[in-house]
Amino acid sequence: MTTCIPAGTGKLHFRVRDFNAQGCRKASWVTFSELSWSRGVSKFLQIQRCNSSQSPINESSKPLRTITSSSLRDGSTKFFDFTVIGSGVAGLRYALEVAKHGSVAVITKAEPHESNTNYAQGGVSAVLCPSDSVESHVQDTIVAGAYLCDEETVRVVCTEGPERIRELIAMGASFDHGEDGNLHLTREGGHSHHRIVHAADMTGREIERALLEAVIKDPNIFMFQHHFAIDLLTSQDGSETVCLGVDTLNTETLEVIRFISKVTLLASGGAGQIYPTTTNPPVATGDGIAMAHRAQAVVSNMEFVQFHPTALADEGLPVKSTKARGNAFLITEAVRGDGGILYNLDMERFMPLYDERAELATRDVVARSIDDQLKKRNEKYVLLDISHKPRDKILSHFPNIAAECLRGGLDITRQPIPVVPAAHYMCGGVRAGLQGETNVQGLYVAGEVACTGLHGANRLASNSLLEALVFARRAVQPSIDHMKSSSLDFSASNWWSRPVVPMSLERNVINKILTMTRKVRKELQSIMWNYVGIVRSTTRLEAAEQKIHDLEAKWEDYLFRLGWEPTMVGLEACEMRNFFCCAKMVVSSALARHESRGLHYTIDFPHVEESERLPTIIFPCSSVKSTWSSRQLHNQPMC
Repeated sequence: MTTCIPAGTGKLHFRVRDFNAQGCRKASWVTFSELSWSRGVSKFLQIQRCNSSQSPINESSKPLRTITSSSLRDGSTKFFDFTVIGSGVAGLRYALEVAKHGSVAVITKAEPHESNTNYAQGGVSAVLCPSDSVESHVQDTIVAGAYLCDEETVRVVCTEGPERIRELIAMGASFDHGEDGNLHLTREGGHSHHRIVHAADMTGREIERALLEAVIKDPNIFMFQHHFAIDLLTSQDGSETVCLGVDTLNTETLEVIRFISKVTLLASGGAGQIYPTTTNPPVATGDGIAMAHRAQAVVSNMEFVQFHPTALADEGLPVKSTKARGNAFLITEAVRGDGGILYNLDMERFMPLYDERAELATRDVVARSIDDQLKKRNEKYVLLDISHKPRDKILSHFPNIAAECLRGGLDITRQPIPVVPAAHYMCGGVRAGLQGETNVQGLYVAGEVACTGLHGANRLASNSLLEALVFARRAVQPSIDHMKSSSLDFSASNWWSRPVVPMSLERNVINKILTMTRKVRKELQSIMWNYVGIVRSTTRLEAAEQKIHDLEAKWEDYLFRLGWEPTMVGLEACEMRNFFCCAKMVVSSALARHESRGLHYTIDFPHVEESERLPTIIFPCSSVKSTWSSRQLHNQPMC
C-alpha cells in the first residue's frame, strides 16, 4: 500500500492506496494524533505486521561474545555484534564508533572504496563561517526541498553538522584552506552563503580515504569485500519484525556466506543505475532499498529522483573515447557556484529565462531548464563555461575535472564544457527516524539508502555527505543499546533456508540467462529514462508501469523455464530483481503524487498543491502472488 504523511503538522494523515505491480489506485483517509515523522516511525508502523512466530532474539543483559572469522566453526556462517552493509561514508563512520563496543563486519559489494561517496566531488555543507547561521542553512534546505522536508530533522542535521566536520578533520581528512588559514568554503546552487567544505573537486575521495585508513587499523572491524548482499534475515517477535543479519554472495568464490548479528546498519547507497545515464558507480543498483522493502521495512518518497544538471556529455568532447563509461562523469555544482555560466550551442545564456537565481538555482530547476532547452532546440547537450575565471584558480579548484576533460581534448580554462543531466541521487529510501531506526527492530539505515525527511522533494547541494555523517553518528547509541540488551541463539544460522548458487544448471543455460538479463536490464533503463525522467505525465507513467510489469513477467518466465528456481542466486540476476523492485516503487510513487513538487514534475499537474504536501509512504506488500523481486528468498525462519 502507499500512504502519505504530512511534514511538520500536529496530526498524521494517511492517504492509503493499494500498492502492487499495477500501481496505486484506491484511496481512503485515516487520522492519528500527535505523531511526527522523526518520532513516530516505530509506533505508527505497527499497523502493518505479519502473523507472529517464534523469534530467535530475546531481551537479555548478556552480550554476544566477540567472534572473529578465524575462530568460526562454520566458514559459511559468521557471527558479529554489528553488521554494516556498505562501505561509504555512512557505513565506515558508524563502524568506527560501534567497534568500540563489539565486533563489526563491513560488507561491501566491490572494492571498499567503490561507493557513491568516492564519486562525490563538491563537498560537505556546514555552518562554519561567522556570517552564516544554522537558521539560514535550515531555510535553504527547506526551500530546496520544496517545503516537504521534516523541519525537526533539518534542524538536527544543520545543528550537528559542524561537529561532524571537525571529527573528520581530527581523523585526518584534509580539506582546502584559504590564504587566511581558515577552511576554504565554496557556495553552490540553493545556498545563501559560502558553506561548502571541500578537498578540491575530490571531497568524497578524501573523506573515504581518511575513514578507510582508520577502519583498516581497527582490530574490531572486519572488511568483507566482493560480498553482494542478497536478503536480510528477519523473524517475527510478536507483532514486531526483527532483523538478525544478512545473506551474502561472495562474488569471487561463488559461496553463500551468512552473517548473523544483533544489529544491522544498511548503508548501501542509492539506485542510480536504474537509469541508463547516471553519475552513480555500477554498484548503485538499489540493493538496500529493495532488500529492506522485501524485509517489511517501510519506504518513502521514491518519486523524487534527483537528476544532476551537469554530467559531462562525452559526445561533445573533441576526442571521443572508444570505451564506454560505467557511469557518467560528474561536473560538480561548485563550477556554477564559482561563476560558471550555462549556454546553449549558439552561446546564448538561458538560465535567467527560467529562474531569477540563474545558474545558482536549485538542481531540480536547472535540470528541467536544460531539459527544456534540449527538447526545444533538438540538441544533445548544453555548455557550461568557467573559462572567464583566472586559469590558476580553475585548475586549483577543479583539478580532477580539468584532467578528465583534457583527456577528451578539451581545456576548461579556454573552452566551455559540454554537459547533460544524469540520474544522480535518490531522495527517497528506507524510512528512518531521528536515530536512523526503521520499523524493523535491529535494522538501522544511514546515507542515500535512507529517507530521513531531510531532503524533502529535492536535495540541497552538498547535504548528502552531511546527512550520512550525522545519521551514522546518531544511530550509534541506540545500536549499542540494542546490542547489549539482546542475545542470539547460535543455532539461528540454521533457522532459514539458504540461497543456492545454480551449480546444477549447465554452462550454456547460465550464459542464456546472463544474456537475457543484460538485455532486460537495458530495456528497463530505457523505460525509466524515456517515461520516468525529468518531466513526466500520467499517460507515460502508466505506460511505464505496464511495460515494466510485462518486462518483469517475461524475464522471470524465461529464467524459470530454463530451470532457475526462486531460491537461486547470482549477482546479475539478483541485481535485476532489485532493479525491478526499485523501478516499480518509483513509478507507483510518481503516479500517486497529483502535483509538481521539487524533483517530481508532471505536465498533468504542473503546480504545487498544498493538499499534496505529503510524503509518499510504501508499506510492505503481501508476498501472495508477488513477483520474485518483491519476495525474500526465505519468508520465515524454519523454526
